[in-house]
Amino acid sequence: MTRFTDQRTGHMDTDAVHCGERRWRGSVTTPIAFTSTFVFKDMEEVRAYGQGETPHYEYGRYGNPTREAGERKLAALEDAERCLLFDTGMSAITSSIMALCKTGDHIVITDDAYKQTLVFVTKVLPPKFGVTSTVVPMGDYQAMADAIRPETVLIVSETPTNPYLNIADIDEVVRIARDRRVLSMIDSTFATAYNQKPLTQGVDFVITSATKYIGGHNDLLGGAVLGKSDLLEPIHQWHRTTGGVIDSMSCYLLLRGLKTFTLRMARLNSTAQMVAEFLESHAKVRKVYYPGLPSHRHHELAKRMMKGFGAVVTFEINGDLRDTMAFFNELRLCMLAPSFGGPETLITHPAGMSYYKETREERYRLGIVDELVRLSVGLEDPQDIIEDLDRGLSKVR
Repeated sequence: MTRFTDQRTGHMDTDAVHCGERRWRGSVTTPIAFTSTFVFKDMEEVRAYGQGETPHYEYGRYGNPTREAGERKLAALEDAERCLLFDTGMSAITSSIMALCKTGDHIVITDDAYKQTLVFVTKVLPPKFGVTSTVVPMGDYQAMADAIRPETVLIVSETPTNPYLNIADIDEVVRIARDRRVLSMIDSTFATAYNQKPLTQGVDFVITSATKYIGGHNDLLGGAVLGKSDLLEPIHQWHRTTGGVIDSMSCYLLLRGLKTFTLRMARLNSTAQMVAEFLESHAKVRKVYYPGLPSHRHHELAKRMMKGFGAVVTFEINGDLRDTMAFFNELRLCMLAPSFGGPETLITHPAGMSYYKETREERYRLGIVDELVRLSVGLEDPQDIIEDLDRGLSKVR
């Protein structure tokens, strides 16, 4: 009888610990395969491998046992047939789009998708590759349907979005995509498989940045695309040809991080809810954006779409830019940094860190006001986070 198994159990806590890991030579932890190439013992093994009669690794860009363990585990958590790991989240999404589109094709994308995804789709693809796009307002599903043309191949959206945490009605996206016979892609980085599983609702592709909650420790870069095996095959071939391969050490860190994935996400969801409620009750806060609050415009939709509401809370200081800077400068626990998803609470000023190249007029048109703050709660005691925020808010006039 085998004591441990890498087969899916359907229980996320168990699959996060065991699934995908083959326990090589009795090792509890999956070893790091630090090699760029693999040897064959003789030409008969080469022949058998070439004919698909025996499994074997050949070259690091085509496959690596540590990487494949991570892919199997992520696929289990997302209820996906297949997962492909990339070196970054942006590599995963740009490679997927390039593999699925050709010159003359058209993409529909929502207006508050990740900034660099929008840049790639609207600024890079048209002049360099002849792939056009239509940007539609998030939540306007009639506009989404009307934007589809005969040459449309893909709908791209994200949920929750950055930084206002808007929620897509995944059922509507799937309905429109199927009615018009186009593919659908959801970036689920903010939610993770713990809080929502778009594939089970009929989405064709899920994208996630493994840099964030998947790795969970702010120490790796990675990205993944998940879905049905046949749909992922063109992306797999693109991956083999163009590279974008995640390294073995990052895969090891990803596997290590995933063992505590469900515990981390449950705690982060809970802390974010407490922090959001504190901020909404504070006189020095103008507005809070968090799907777990009844005041959020997509609260009811979030309750229907999600198991939990995530670990990012966005809010506006009730003051001006000077007050906002004073708030940041008084913080002691919350660390001023981009990104999110690790054990440490990180806080960022979107206007000053993500949109510093845009003019103030351009930022405001996108809703990125001077007083906007994005908070990614960590695993510290929730009361310590709240006390630090209160300390910062005390400096707001």
